[in-house]
Amino acid sequence: MLSPESTTIVRATLPVVGGAIETISARFYASMFADNPELERNLFNRGNQANGEQRSALAGSIAAFATLLVTRPDERPDAMLSRIANKHASLGIAPEQYVVVHKYLFGAIAEVLGDAVTPEVAQAWDEVYWLMANALIALEARLLSNTVEGWLQATVLQRQEQSADALSFTLRPSVPMSFTPGQYISVAVTLPDGARQIRQYSLSSAPERDDWRITVKRVRGGDTPEGEVSNWLHANVQVGDVLTISAPFGDLVLPPGDTPLLLASAGIGATPILSMVEHLAATGSARQVTVVHADRAPADHAHREELKQLVDDLPGAALHRWYETPCECSCSPAPNVGTVDLTRIDLPDRLVAYLCGPLPFMRGVRSQLLRRGVPASDIHYEVFGPDLWLGRD
Repeated sequence: MLSPESTTIVRATLPVVGGAIETISARFYASMFADNPELERNLFNRGNQANGEQRSALAGSIAAFATLLVTRPDERPDAMLSRIANKHASLGIAPEQYVVVHKYLFGAIAEVLGDAVTPEVAQAWDEVYWLMANALIALEARLLSNTVEGWLQATVLQRQEQSADALSFTLRPSVPMSFTPGQYISVAVTLPDGARQIRQYSLSSAPERDDWRITVKRVRGGDTPEGEVSNWLHANVQVGDVLTISAPFGDLVLPPGDTPLLLASAGIGATPILSMVEHLAATGSARQVTVVHADRAPADHAHREELKQLVDDLPGAALHRWYETPCECSCSPAPNVGTVDLTRIDLPDRLVAYLCGPLPFMRGVRSQLLRRGVPASDIHYEVFGPDLWLGRD
């Protein structure tokens, strides 16, 4: 909880700091990378730095945390903190790195805001930072205490094309361990320029299998930077190769019980949902499950036939698909055309929803669910990349 003195100062200065936080974030990263180039090359996602998403995510998380401290002091943004902590644990972030971030972040705040940063203002925002940092450090320590710490080796057993831009890799980790459907692993690769880049990929198979599987969508260049790691994996990784991976992390996980489920995905967001559906089928679940998927076309839908077969194997499950382009299909129910419209399907009462896909898709589905009376606390989501949403409608 923020001290009363700091609460007053943060509430008064939040509009100024919040209004400048994008500029502060840009200055922070520029100065930190200038003094510590190895962080940009070997830890931070260069693609997200290039398109500005990492700056926006940092800005959003700090502003959201500070806003909650002064408007709802008895609450903690547990969902936001959990997502960040799981990502940090998968990257191997160490507690001392929060000290490095603090140094350059507060240097950037002083540089951008100038005389507005009095000693009292600096102390108040310092308190905000360390409340958030210490909460994350504690969460990350708890996560790491329950799994294998450090990087693992995994042998590639199979490489299989799932669509024109999606490949799945079946992996055998050097240390056997379990995971929960919906979790992801980090994959670290050394690129041709010597940089070590790390990306997260959802496990697209159920934990009941002996081996793990990830499905990697190749990110082609265009309006956004070409995906460095996804393209490298597609071009270079073959059966018999060894990848460097983390233990499984992630908090978009399927809980036990008999609560009805809505599992909604779009594009490569199908992967954690596929793991959940396969797990339900493997355990003979009788839960009522509504599976929704959206994609550009059937040919772009990775694991399309596999998902259909798994849903068919579940007695209480139904599959509804939306494709942007019309298609010929003899399956039942026939795919819909356009964007997801939940008014066209029956949804059970008291459902819990799990969403994964592009932000516009998740915002749209979440808004529809809220209008139908589903509590916000029962709508969970996973973001591939920096969290630019933070649960906002």
